[in-house]
Amino acid sequence: MSEGTVVRERAASVRAEEYLGPAHVLEARGQAVVIELPEGESAEATMALAIPYAPAVGDVLLVIGRGGRFYVIGVLHGTGKTTLELQGDVDVRAAGGALRLSGDRGVELRGPEVDLHGDKVRVFAGSLVQKAASLYQRVTDLFSLHARESHTVVDGSATTKAKSATVLTEETMTINGKEIHLG
Repeated sequence: MSEGTVVRERAASVRAEEYLGPAHVLEARGQAVVIELPEGESAEATMALAIPYAPAVGDVLLVIGRGGRFYVIGVLHGTGKTTLELQGDVDVRAAGGALRLSGDRGVELRGPEVDLHGDKVRVFAGSLVQKAASLYQRVTDLFSLHARESHTVVDGSATTKAKSATVLTEETMTINGKEIHLG
């Protein structure tokens, strides 16, 4: 056997032991995944991403390997879930700019208490639904509502109290009740 043949065989052996490229996820096992390499062989790979990612079956991951050990170092096509979990208080701030959060399927904020502070708060929506056990609003200046139509239903009793009140209609005003008390 010539020296050139030995060198070529060693080079082929090293290439067989080293790998950098895509791999399909066959099974997810917490911090490890079973992957399928392009040659069709399967192997277990350890997740080694900077941001926690829970891969799903069918994802295409970027894998590096040597000596039969494989590590996931990237996500080429993923449908799994990324969870960023930090201990203690966390601040997210855009210094000198605006912070935007968006999601193709929506954005949710959850917590035992949610506070919203701002000099101006604007809400733009095609429709807005609010549901609460109790709703308390306090306005120190003017409360103004402009609507094409207004409909209010109260299952129990309703009370309106004001220093003075005016009801203006351009057309008909109807008051309907079994008894009407004035004064």
